Amino acid sequence: MSSTPVLSVRDLVVEFSPRQGILTAVNKVSFDIAEGEVLGVVGESGAGKSITGSAIIGLMEPPGRIAGGEIRLRGERIDNLEPEAMRRVRGNRIGMVFQDPLTSLNPLFTVGDQLVETIRTHSALGHYDATERAVDLLEQVGIPAARERMSAYPHQFSGGMRQRVVIALALCADPELVIADEPTTALDVSVQAQIISVLKKLCADHGVAVMLITHDMGVIAETADRVAVMYSGRIAEIGPVEEVIKHAKHPYTKGLMGSIPELRGRRNRLLQIEGAMPRLAAIPEGCAFHPRCPKAFDRCTAERPELIAHDKVDVACWLYDPAEKRTEEGAVA
Repeated sequence: MSSTPVLSVRDLVVEFSPRQGILTAVNKVSFDIAEGEVLGVVGESGAGKSITGSAIIGLMEPPGRIAGGEIRLRGERIDNLEPEAMRRVRGNRIGMVFQDPLTSLNPLFTVGDQLVETIRTHSALGHYDATERAVDLLEQVGIPAARERMSAYPHQFSGGMRQRVVIALALCADPELVIADEPTTALDVSVQAQIISVLKKLCADHGVAVMLITHDMGVIAETADRVAVMYSGRIAEIGPVEEVIKHAKHPYTKGLMGSIPELRGRRNRLLQIEGAMPRLAAIPEGCAFHPRCPKAFDRCTAERPELIAHDKVDVACWLYDPAEKRTEEGAVA
C-alpha cells in the first residue's frame, strides 16, 4: 500500500459570491483518505459535506468557487486544473455515486449501452471486451442475471438495483477514489444494508478510497473506517469511527450520538440539540456551535478553535486545549 494518500485536502475554502457579499460555505477543511479506506463525512444539512465533495470533483458552479487550499490526488494537485483536464480526471480516476440514481442514468438508453459507452470512453477496449467488462461489473455489484439485465432500461430496475448500476458506472474506469454522496438516503433500510455491503466489498477487492457523504450515523458506523463530523463548514471532530461513536469528544458529536435510538432501549429519552445550523450569512464569531453548546464558555464566543489532537481523535473544541484548565464537562479543573 502506498504511503501517499489517495486524496489529500488541505485548508479547503469554498466561497459563494451572491449580491449580498461573500459567503464561506467550507472554511479551511483538511483531511486525507488512504488506499482502501472509507472516510465517512457526516453532519446536518448545510454543514458543507456535499459542497466539499463537489469541490473535490470539480463540479462547483458559479457563484461558487474554490477560494483557497489544495486538493491532491496521489500527490498531484487537481484543484487548479483546466476544465477539460479535470473532466478527464473525474472520468478516469474519480468515480461518483449520487443520491438519486435517476440523475446519473439516461432513461433513453439501456443500462448495458451506458456502461459499454462509459468503459469505451475511458479505455481502449473494443465493443465485445467492453460488454464483457460491463457484465462483470454488474455481477460485482450484485445484479442478478447480469447479462440479461444489460438490455433493460433504468425504469425497469428498482431503486436499490439502480443504485448498484450507478456504482458499477463509477467503477468503469477503475478509479482510485469514489465519492458517494448520500448513496442510501432514498432506499429502505434493508436495501441500504445491501448497498453498504457493496461499497465495503469495493474497498476490499479494488483498494478504492471512498469518501462517503451522509447524514446517517448508522450508515457511517456500518461502513466507514474513519469519520469526519462537519458543522457550519468546518470539521468539528475526525478520527477512527469506533472511537468517535463510542467516545465522542465534541459537544456537537455527543449531541449527534445522543439522538440515535438504541435497540436495547437503555436510553429513556433521546437527546436533542437545541437550535439550528446557522445560515452562511450569520455564522457567529468564535466557535460556530457555541450558541447551541451546553458547555460553551467565554473563549468559545470570541475565538474559533482549530483541530486539537486528543486521545485518538482531532477535535475543534477549546475544552480540549491543554492551556484550558477545564474538564470535559466544562467546569474549571
